[in-house]
Formats: sequence, C-alpha cells, structure tokens
Amino acid sequence: MVRLVLVVLALALVAPAQLVTAVRASLNAKDFAGGERMLQAYRGSSGVTPEYVEAYSWLGRAAQANKLWDKAAAYAAETRKLVQGELKKRPLDAEPRVPLALGAAIEVEGHTLAGTGRLSESLAMMNQELKNYYGTSIRTRIQKNIHLLSLVGKPAPALDLQRFLTGPRMKSLADLKGQPVLLFFWAHWCADCKQVGPALTVLKQKYPALQIVAPTQTYGYVAGGEEVGPTVEVPYMEKVRAQSYPDLLHVPTPLSSESFKRYGSSTSPTLVLIDKAGIVRLYNPGRMTLEELTPFVEKVL
Repeated sequence: MVRLVLVVLALALVAPAQLVTAVRASLNAKDFAGGERMLQAYRGSSGVTPEYVEAYSWLGRAAQANKLWDKAAAYAAETRKLVQGELKKRPLDAEPRVPLALGAAIEVEGHTLAGTGRLSESLAMMNQELKNYYGTSIRTRIQKNIHLLSLVGKPAPALDLQRFLTGPRMKSLADLKGQPVLLFFWAHWCADCKQVGPALTVLKQKYPALQIVAPTQTYGYVAGGEEVGPTVEVPYMEKVRAQSYPDLLHVPTPLSSESFKRYGSSTSPTLVLIDKAGIVRLYNPGRMTLEELTPFVEKVL
C-alpha cells in the first residue's frame, strides 16, 4: 500500500511544497527507487528548483543513515553539483532550501569518508568547508559534524560570555576547572529541550558537584512564529525559562549565537559533558534521557 501511494504521488507530479515530505516518506520506507522516480517526475515538469535540490539531498542522508556508502557518496556529489547550479543564480543564503542541501551534502560526504576508514580525510574536508562557509548559515552545521567525529577527548571550546539571561554569571569555562560541567544548549521553541529539563534537575540534585551551564540564543521570533526583535524576544525567553525550567534558574545562562556556532549546536538540545580537566567526554546533538546521561556523569565525577 505504501509503495502504491508513493507511485501515485510520483505520477501526479508532486507539488513543490510537498516534494520534500513525499521523498522523505519514500526513503523512510527504504524505497530509494520510489524517491528517485518522484524527483525525476518533478524535474521533468518543473526543472531544478531549490525545492528539488533540498529533496534530492535527502537521498544522501538516507543512504548515509543506512550505511550505503557508495550510494551516499554519489548522492552527495550530485547534490553539490545541483547546489553549484543554484549558486550561479543567487547567494547561498538568499533562500532557505539550498543551504540545507549543501549542508547535507557536506555532512554526508564527511560521514561517508569517516565510515569507510578515512577519518583524517573527512576532517580535512570539513574543516576546509568550514573556512569556505564560515560566514554563512551552514557554519554551525559543519562545525557540529566536525565535533561529532573529533571533539570527545579534546579541550572544550570557549563560550561567548558577554551577555546572560537573569541569574548567575561566569567569566570563563576555565574558571570551572576542577568541577565537571554539563552544557545544555537550549531554545525557547524546543519541545525536546523541555523534556530534558527534568533530567537535569535530578542530576543536579543527585550530584551537587556537577555544574550546569545553559547557553541559549535569540531566533528572531516568539510563539506562533511571530517575528520580533530582541527587546521582545528576550523577555519572552525569560518567561519560557521560568515556566519550563524552574529548577535551572540558578545556573548561568549565556545568551549568544556565537557559542552555538562554536559548539555546532544546530540541533536542539545539544548536550556537552566536560570533565574536571576541561576535556569533552560527551557531545550529543539531540535529546537524552536521565538513564542515558547518568553513566556519563558518574564517570566524570
């Protein structure tokens, strides 16, 4: 039944707004051929558009997730070609879909190289791309993937500590050496972050020596996607923090997009555990449960 629906969608020439969703549905069913048919049909009707390029990039992501390394490399290379064609028309960040596709291609290529035993080549490539796209929206995503492959066992990057939400402040991470530190990168809109909050409360109560720091940043909008400036968004963030994280009001909460970029926090939440010597022992973009976090915390204590 799923395959039949996907074939019908392909034959019906999926609308631009539905293309990514339809292709992802096919790939979730591990039907790469179905996804390719949809893309071929769309391209024959509408040509190469930003929607097409983003949808195509999901082929590489799905192949990587399934460790189909040859497919992943081929899809990533084709995505790059498609992106280069779009960049002849407009700058990278002139619209939102092309940077998502390019970030995906770099991510897939990097993890494919690492997954086939070429870690040093992977890191060299991604570090070069980090330089190439340092001033764009994909800097944070590239940094995340570099950190996923190399940050554990390395000194923790410095945080930008020029601004804070209300509550305690700190001068530097170095001031906390001698104590284990858990960084909790969160966003006011993030449901997964709110699910992690109670686990952090339990950890802090059970292990008083654990220092928690909760970096966040502004996004330019509040509830319902209403676009606002910092003078409106920051008070809104304070309200969300008080409602959703009442037991974390006493932890330093730096307010900086630069910290998110340095730590590659393009996924919310991002959890980073630092030992007493200032060395990263856990780097996890995404939600973790109390049961998953506890063994890591106990090791650094």
